[in-house]
Amino acid sequence: MIIKIDGYYHQKLLTGKKCTKQQLKQKYLEVKAITSEMKDLAAVFCRLNNFEEIADDDEIEVDFVIDTDTDRIYSPSY
Repeated sequence: MIIKIDGYYHQKLLTGKKCTKQQLKQKYLEVKAITSEMKDLAAVFCRLNNFEEIADDDEIEVDFVIDTDTDRIYSPSY
């Protein structure tokens, strides 16, 4: 599973074990609650949920996008 964390100052691609949108939202909210700096969110998310950061590539199709500015999680259409 590949997710994109999309924020005003940062964009990261993460890969990890497949989960549902609801499970992903729960993981995101847990990480957000303990993270003081949004720029650290991807690193904390990876540590807590066994995800890995991968190189950003516009050609990679992601399963979900987490918009940290609006707290919205969605599946992009390609």
